[in-house]
Amino acid sequence: MKVMAIATKTAAWTPEQFEKLIPHEAPHTLQLYLEGKIEQFWFRDKVGPIFLMNVESLDDARATLNTLPFVSEGLHTYELMPLAPLAPLARLIQGK
Repeated sequence: MKVMAIATKTAAWTPEQFEKLIPHEAPHTLQLYLEGKIEQFWFRDKVGPIFLMNVESLDDARATLNTLPFVSEGLHTYELMPLAPLAPLARLIQGK
């Protein structure tokens, strides 16, 4: 299943916490990418990352994100949005 995970900074986020954790966050994110859990990623300035995830379920997405240092240390939370094909496009196919 595809899930869009959109980060939001929490009140606990500080520049000091960021500097402390980014050396762990970046390699962890890269490892999730190499494992196929994160398919694509983008960054929103002053807000945080957006991940397109390839996971078994929303629970799997949550569990995966909870392993990230920024989440486990309370600096980020994620809004999860399950994605699906654009079903109304089937109307454009004749005979459907």
